[in-house]
This record gives sequence, structure tokens and C-alpha cells, in this order.
Amino acid sequence: MIEKPLEIVVTNDDGITAPGILALAKAAMKVGNVTVIAPDKNWSASGHQKSLGKPMRVEPFAFPLDVPAYSIDRGPSDCSALAGLGFLGKKVDLVLSGVNPTANISRDITYSGTVTSALEATIWDMIGIAFSLDAEEKKPQDIDFSITETVVLHVIELVKRHKLPPFTILNVNFPEFPANDPPVYKITRQGSRIYQDELIQRVDPFNRPYYWFGGSPPIGDCDEGTDCGELSRGFVSITPIHLDLTAHQLIPDLEKWGWNDRA
Repeated sequence: MIEKPLEIVVTNDDGITAPGILALAKAAMKVGNVTVIAPDKNWSASGHQKSLGKPMRVEPFAFPLDVPAYSIDRGPSDCSALAGLGFLGKKVDLVLSGVNPTANISRDITYSGTVTSALEATIWDMIGIAFSLDAEEKKPQDIDFSITETVVLHVIELVKRHKLPPFTILNVNFPEFPANDPPVYKITRQGSRIYQDELIQRVDPFNRPYYWFGGSPPIGDCDEGTDCGELSRGFVSITPIHLDLTAHQLIPDLEKWGWNDRA
């Protein structure tokens, strides 16, 4: 029996012209029919947003590969929702998000448009996988994305073979130059990062204050089994993430707090 090609949407949060999405689409073309749907500008750190009460513009885009491509004037989660709600007129099997030019690990995942566009895909019964490359603060044009194809194809093959539970994605982070050849994959949990942000106040020419979030980059733990730690050692980190944010372990304690007691 001939296996049906995957119907794949490739998206990102860095904008449709970013080099990472080009690398991801090139890899995805080897395993399925690819359509690119991505924001028309950078939406980094946009989190899991959704456009409500306002129109969305979707325009055909001349992508550098021979695939259908569309840019939208909204964020990455909306790109996934478009695919899931029938914009392409076909059932999409897989949404690949990235490749982000910096890691999306630890608490960063709540900010990440790369990760949340993959999570949005699961809401509409599509498989979602987020890919990020740890390039140590390089400019995107200076990053070597050549490892992308090896990682992406391996992850897709295993997901096809084993499948994921509903509302669950894989958050894949890999180094620009892995410690091993072929790269070694580690199943990880979210690690801990210490943020070193600071609030910077400036004054504009009209003597009105404005603000920047500045400071040094966050510091991640080096613990075994965490996304931060394994990535720092040159391994590919694979973290399963799901939409259920409930702190299940806290429920029994909360039930003892006497919520319905009356003084």
C-alpha cells in the first residue's frame, strides 16, 4: 500500500522571511506536501494570542521554495488556527513551527510564539511540533541551520510511528553544532532559568518617559534531564508539553483549605 504524503503547514513567530522557516520548510518537503503560513513580521514572545473582533489579512507570498505560501498580518497562533479551520480547503496533518533562532526552554515556553503555535495546532486536531536552535545570541543571518534537516526528519519519523496523545506537542531544542555525530536525543523536562531583566527608563524629545525591558540574558540550570541542562551539553532536547496547565498535585491540599466553611 502506498503511504499518503503528510499534509504539512510550516509556520513560525519570526516572520515569513526569517532564515529558520526556510530551513524547516526545506526539510519538511522531504516527507510531505508543504504549505507555509507565517506572520508578515516578527512576533517573537507573543505567547498564545488569538485575534478576536478584528479582520485578518492573508496574502499569497513569493516564498523561495516551490510551495504555496501565505503571509498574515497576525501572529503565529492565528497561522495554526487558519490551517485548522479550513483555510487551505484540506485536512492538515502536521504543523511544524520554527526554526526559532534561540532556544525555547524552561519558562520561556509561555512567551514563545513558536511553541504556542504548535499548541494551537493540537486544539484543531493537528499534530504540533516546535523547533528551536540554540545559536547563542547570533544574528539570524549568521546561524548555521544545516543540522535542521537531520533533526526534523528524525523527529517526524518517530512521531509518525508512535503518535502523540491529544493536546500534546513536542518542544524540540537543538544546538547549532551537536556534541555528537549523529546527534544524541534526550527526553527532558522543563528546567529552571533565572531571569536578569531590568527596567530601563528613558525620556523622549517631548520629555515623556518611555521604557525598555533590558538586562543580561537568562541563566539556565545544568541539571541532568532538564531541557536547559541537556541542551547546554550539546544534546537535542525533546520535551513533551500539553495544554493542561492544572497543578494536579496541589488539588488534594487545596481541597482541605475549607473553601465552604463559614465563620
